[in-house]
Amino acid sequence: MTTVTFHLEGNRIVSFESQGHSGYAEAGADIVCAAVSSTVSLVECAINDVLGLEAAVKVNPKNAKISLKLPGKLPEQADATCQALLTALMLYLSQLHDEYPENITVLEV
Repeated sequence: MTTVTFHLEGNRIVSFESQGHSGYAEAGADIVCAAVSSTVSLVECAINDVLGLEAAVKVNPKNAKISLKLPGKLPEQADATCQALLTALMLYLSQLHDEYPENITVLEV
């Protein structure tokens, strides 16, 4: 199972981590893992490459883990954009959980 945990400070999402293989299908044919990987990559690219914010990203392929932490004290506009991106990610993954409840869990802490 893939577990995605969003870390909040008040109403702000400050980081997330995704860990584990969904187990929907074999590697290379797992549509749930592909959906999670592609959306996480899109958000990371938007934050780091498009906005140039240098969020901390850690990847550990051994345990299928990726995490992203926003830098502190972002300008108001950049923070609003990041919050929109991270909220969209959380909503999308929650919808994916509704479709595949045995394969993905989304948590807020």
